[in-house]
Amino acid sequence: MAKLYFHYSTMNAGKSTILLQASHNYIERGMQTYLLTARFDDRAGTGRIGSRIGIGADADTFGAGDNMFAKIEARLKEGPCACVFVDEAQFLTEDQVWELADAVDALNVPIMCYGLRVDFQGKLFPGSASLLALADEMREVRTICHCGRKATMVVRMDGEGNVATAGAQVQIGGNETYVSLCRRHWREAVGKPFAKSP
Repeated sequence: MAKLYFHYSTMNAGKSTILLQASHNYIERGMQTYLLTARFDDRAGTGRIGSRIGIGADADTFGAGDNMFAKIEARLKEGPCACVFVDEAQFLTEDQVWELADAVDALNVPIMCYGLRVDFQGKLFPGSASLLALADEMREVRTICHCGRKATMVVRMDGEGNVATAGAQVQIGGNETYVSLCRRHWREAVGKPFAKSP
């Protein structure tokens, strides 16, 4: 039975690497996959999923106005597809996550989504919030803070290396822009004080 999966983490945890490896495993066994990534994230090139360790694969792209069910249905009409992989899933809209869930249920194709859980302000991305609500299975991809604890948050750095505490939720960037931290060090970095007893 097909399921909707959400693999989530902070920046630089290896989500794209895991996606590409999982897709490769299907291909190595003679099965085909369908890869999708956010259209405006072109760090690896337009229509390409790339990993920091140097591996990559071509992918179809999605934007906010695309119907994910229709894209997957069209791909399935072209031929067999064992699994759909969605990178940068935090950029999906709520409606698109429902369309993915509908594709799993109506088209009986497993869909594996990979993305960030929270933004640099500690708030859920809309796509991630919807996936947390609708996914059949969720798996955390872990990475570590500079202190050795599990990193669950991310800070955005400006061009001068200062921590940004305001701005648009979406700003494409990599290691030069984002740093993954544990919650404690994120609070210190953004100047969010700890609660005190009354």
